[in-house]
Amino acid sequence: MRILISNDDGYFAPGLAALAAALAERHDVLVCAPERDRSGASNSLTLDRPLTVRTAPNGFRYVNGTPTDCVHLAATGLMDTLPDMVVSGINHGANMGDDTIYSGTVAAATEGFLLGVPAIAVSLASRTPTHFDTAARVAAELVSRVEREPFRGAVLLNVNVPDVAYDALAGHRVTRLGRRHRAAPVIKSANPRGEPIWWVGPPGAAADAVEGTDFHAITQDLVSITPLSIDLTAYPQLDFLESWLHA
Repeated sequence: MRILISNDDGYFAPGLAALAAALAERHDVLVCAPERDRSGASNSLTLDRPLTVRTAPNGFRYVNGTPTDCVHLAATGLMDTLPDMVVSGINHGANMGDDTIYSGTVAAATEGFLLGVPAIAVSLASRTPTHFDTAARVAAELVSRVEREPFRGAVLLNVNVPDVAYDALAGHRVTRLGRRHRAAPVIKSANPRGEPIWWVGPPGAAADAVEGTDFHAITQDLVSITPLSIDLTAYPQLDFLESWLHA
């Protein structure tokens, strides 16, 4: 298959190299990633300036933009036709629960999905990830399964892999997104000139991590596979809002 690979950690990230190497063994891959770390970029597009594409010595393309820019530019500009799949990752750290809203890794896959292409976001669930080979092997297996048994239409999967050796994995689990507690407040500091600056605080701990969630699966050394939907409509509130407006 022709696979477009991207990430949000930048074209130099070891997770990207591991993913590309694993998929290139059987597939035709094009790597197009941000020129620097764009973690937390979500689904932002760059509209206020032109984008440039450069090629690293290893052949990876890199863009002065966001993960979404990279996939959109590569799929609609660098490639003659849309790819068969978009695979994003391997992210340095988990993307579970509320994290998916902010994640550039998930956003890169989402852009493929919005273009009508099956897409997978892959993250290694550790703040100090080491087993990129495990996540790369899991990603390659999922891609091979898609090749053997194609999805019916475009599908967007959010995959989180425990940071353990491949043989230590306890299996796979189809999950739903959990929830986190409210994030910590911003942290106030000062720059060398004494001017106030603020740092975004750490995310909250898991709040909804019961069995069936992505958080729970990772604690059991299970690969978490969550299908995502992009329709943000709050359907249960439609009738209420209609009556509220006409009360």
